[in-house]
Amino acid sequence: MNRQEIDTLVKQMNVDTATGAVDTRVQQVVVRLLADLFQAIEDLDISQSELWKGLEYFTDAGQANELGLLAAGLGLEHYLDLRADEADAKAGITGGTPRTIEGPLYVAGAPESVGFSRMDDGSESDKIDTLFIEGTVTDTDGNLIPNAKVEIWHANSLGNYSFFDKSQSDFNLRRSILTDSNGQYVAQTTMPVGYGCPPQGTTQFVLNKLGRHGNRPSHVHYFVSAPGYRKLTTQFNIEGDQYLWDDFAFATRDGLVATAIDISDEAEIARRGLNKPFKRISFNVALVKEQSKAPSTEVDRRRASA
Repeated sequence: MNRQEIDTLVKQMNVDTATGAVDTRVQQVVVRLLADLFQAIEDLDISQSELWKGLEYFTDAGQANELGLLAAGLGLEHYLDLRADEADAKAGITGGTPRTIEGPLYVAGAPESVGFSRMDDGSESDKIDTLFIEGTVTDTDGNLIPNAKVEIWHANSLGNYSFFDKSQSDFNLRRSILTDSNGQYVAQTTMPVGYGCPPQGTTQFVLNKLGRHGNRPSHVHYFVSAPGYRKLTTQFNIEGDQYLWDDFAFATRDGLVATAIDISDEAEIARRGLNKPFKRISFNVALVKEQSKAPSTEVDRRRASA
């Protein structure tokens, strides 16, 4: 079939057959994607066996709860960020900390505090470095923003996330910190490590077919929000990781690389209430003021909640 014949067929099957109320947006998207799929079947001569294997794959990926991981691994989530950047530019929105992918591992409801929070439960304090993450939240002119909500989450020393990893305590390495009167936040935690896709999982299965690895560098995720400002979804990746610029999820961006500094000064160690050297990362965030008619930065998607 040529494209005109395909479009006619899809319309006959999915538009002309409607007898009830129609969600026109859903109809528009389904018709377009179905027609594009039919065209791909024609262009690539996709066999029936290949098509059904593809449908079986999506069934398996859904049952494994890996579709969110697949979206990151194939670059779909990064592509959406690039589109959002372009939409901002067209709306005249510039500056601020760069956005990057959310990933599939956020959990709502993390404990909230003001100014400071200890994120880890202490279970790994004897086998991984303590890390202090500190910074300020400002607007793009450098004005401090008190009471901004800084939501932070990251993996443990094995590259696993609490809630999804049932061996960890509730909300381990997940916190919400409201900036203090000086717009500052401090998180005491442990050094995150990168992770790889489950080796036998559905995402790695596809990556293997593409000759790609499924590894991420060590990183820390952020949501940052404040009344009157555009919500920021971002993360920093840590300098020195072998996958820093080879992130399978394409999340590393200029302006989002942080350096962990070793602190061995005894007075500073004592001031922090520790008995051994630690690491410190500074990550300041600049939020953009909300503007009327600007593209929304809120993404409506299913997220875990504990």
